[in-house]
Amino acid sequence: MDMADTASLNDRSSELWTIFAERFFPSLLRLLVALLMVALTSWMAAGIVQFVFELRKVLDTGWAKLAEQAIINSLIMLAMLEVIRTLQSYLVLGRVRVTFILDTALVVLIGELMGLWFREYAPEKVLLGLGVIVTLVVLRITTARFSPESNPASAIAESEKSFR
Repeated sequence: MDMADTASLNDRSSELWTIFAERFFPSLLRLLVALLMVALTSWMAAGIVQFVFELRKVLDTGWAKLAEQAIINSLIMLAMLEVIRTLQSYLVLGRVRVTFILDTALVVLIGELMGLWFREYAPEKVLLGLGVIVTLVVLRITTARFSPESNPASAIAESEKSFR
């Protein structure tokens, strides 16, 4: 094999890698994200069906215990909806917005805090949870306020930079 053959082989393998990285990999990733969304949605549907069937236990276990479980399960469902919303934004935009990640984290942490409401808990754990929630709320407000999508002048400046 001489130098020309080696260079030609390197160029060809570079071309194949570029085709894979630009065409097949993004399609494969979108397919996997879509399958994950279908699995999460199916899991949520099964949870709703199970929740409805558990309503008949009200007479056996009492309303308060079932209400506690309903609140916790509802918060888990909301967290799953936020995850699905994040995955949908990835499929549409090709990226994940920070605000969606923060929304998901907030829903999950608020759900955890609500779960502590029904159990014995250490005050330190509640204060830690509240501190994290306040921090995430501040981050959420900051990302919404300084997002290029919510500030048209900033978005135009960013698009002009990309053309230079």
